Amino acid sequence: MLSPITRQNADGQFVASLSIRSGQGSGTHDRVYRFVPLFDSPQAAALYAIDQGQAFIRQPNLPA
Repeated sequence: MLSPITRQNADGQFVASLSIRSGQGSGTHDRVYRFVPLFDSPQAAALYAIDQGQAFIRQPNLPA
């Protein structure tokens, strides 16, 4: 599951992060990625995070 996370920094711009959840039950874990670009809106930050996550999960030979 891909979950975008956005927050506003002290300069009023938005930072994008992404949580990628995998597994089930007690084996569930999240990988959280933070991205460098800053955005003017939370919507733009969230869209960027989702786009990056989708590109990541389409990569062949991902580690387990």
